[in-house]
Amino acid sequence: MKSIAIVILNWNGKKLLEEFLPFVVNYSPEATIYVADNASGDDSVNFLQEYYPDVTIISNKKNYGYAGGYNKALKEVEEDIYVLLNSDVEVTEGWLSPIISLFEKDTQTAIIQPKILDYYRRDHFEYAGAAGGFIDKYGFPYCRGRIFNTIERDNGQYGNTEIFWASGACFFIRKEVFWKLGGFDDDFFAHQEEIDLCWRAFNSNYKVRFCADSVIYHVGGATLKNSSSHKTFLNFRNSLWMLLKNLPTNQLFPVLFIRLTLDGIAGWRFLAKGKFSHFFAIMKSHFYFYLKLFYFLNKRQSNQYKKYYKNRSIVARYFALNGKIFGK
Repeated sequence: MKSIAIVILNWNGKKLLEEFLPFVVNYSPEATIYVADNASGDDSVNFLQEYYPDVTIISNKKNYGYAGGYNKALKEVEEDIYVLLNSDVEVTEGWLSPIISLFEKDTQTAIIQPKILDYYRRDHFEYAGAAGGFIDKYGFPYCRGRIFNTIERDNGQYGNTEIFWASGACFFIRKEVFWKLGGFDDDFFAHQEEIDLCWRAFNSNYKVRFCADSVIYHVGGATLKNSSSHKTFLNFRNSLWMLLKNLPTNQLFPVLFIRLTLDGIAGWRFLAKGKFSHFFAIMKSHFYFYLKLFYFLNKRQSNQYKKYYKNRSIVARYFALNGKIFGK
């Protein structure tokens, strides 16, 4: 069996570690557990040293965000399979075994996501990943079990399958593939860096899979609230950067033009609702997109030719055609 490392990225998350680390320790006997600390200002490290001496602490020199924090920390992890786990996740008994089995059955499977349910509504999927993710032609992400803000009840309707992206809330990846692909893009800091990495894996003919037999419960928004205008900025900016990096060459500028237009419509909707900070967050994201245009064009690779989407426009399906449930 492959060696497994569970790596929890922490930034001022002592309360989350107190609540959720016991589940990881109790239900993960197969794994070595690490906490990668992004220069926390609270008492996280002292807490770990006192109560969890068997957990290995990796200390980053500053808060590098999700992308940079993991890139720095994983250089010190030797195991074959990385499990990147948010600190606000409750794992369940036997959660690792079915995923390890999937890795062992297919060497082309590089990334796997478990079923992610809501910590507070435990019979519903959770926003960040649900039963596995996809993007439409214009880069808008959606999941089996969650499209925009419509979240489904889990009735066992989504089984094991290939997906396009796996959630960073609980992200399994082969070590060799992570480094072959260059890890996460540090420039993203946080949000959508996992989709960017999965897209690069897809272009390199690796598989991303969902495992229905492994279940976790995610609080969500514990680090950055879903209503935060800064989160709006990161999501819109990073989505544009991701498209710029990964779109097939013949679709690059037509898709980007339409996406920028759709972003503008979203901005005016925020403005009409009086959400001025979110409107300015989208404007700021477009400024950074143009500012870094040639920088990100230089990150493009030569193997970008595959069709990456199943739905042409999830925005049209959702808002115009009432397609709010993945199965429909």
